[in-house]
Amino acid sequence: MVYLYAYKIGNSVINLGKFVVKKHQFQQQKKMMNIKAKLKAANQLKKKFRPEHFNELFFRHNTALGPPYHIICDTNFFYYARRAKKDIFREMTRILLSKCYLYVTDCIIAEAERLGRKYKSMLRSMKDPRIRRLKCQHKGTYADDCLCARVEAHRIYLVATCDRDLKKRLRKIPGVPIVFVQAHRFTVERLPEAYGAPKF
Repeated sequence: MVYLYAYKIGNSVINLGKFVVKKHQFQQQKKMMNIKAKLKAANQLKKKFRPEHFNELFFRHNTALGPPYHIICDTNFFYYARRAKKDIFREMTRILLSKCYLYVTDCIIAEAERLGRKYKSMLRSMKDPRIRRLKCQHKGTYADDCLCARVEAHRIYLVATCDRDLKKRLRKIPGVPIVFVQAHRFTVERLPEAYGAPKF
């Protein structure tokens, strides 16, 4: 720190020079220790869970995830598909280049029924006889938990959803492809390479 000293005589100011005060060394060491402690605490918070296996290895050894594909559809996926005026069966066959089986669970149907008359046409499309229905053994009707638990137990399903929170949860599970509607088009995320294709 620098202090300036001056003495005033009448209207004139006489500069007497400056005096430099140095900080003590132990104060600097204490400050550095505080900074290191804060950085260490911040690094501990940044530690994240890392899966033991990479998704690519899972796709390569998971022979169950192949055509014909089994797709569980969420409530909002039917809503956005109808909004984009797309036929779900035709579009799924087009993007996956294979036969597909669509599924809905009991809790997904219950969630759609609670939305009211406004979504009656969407509920009618969900009850299409071509869409198979999976029975739920759990209590409650929260569809997101049901989908995540079913996908973790049986790694043969693709999940069709447009829910951002659900997609974040599904990305933490290795080897689960996600189908969603974006810009009025169906898109597949994290789908493995063509099943049975030659490796070069």
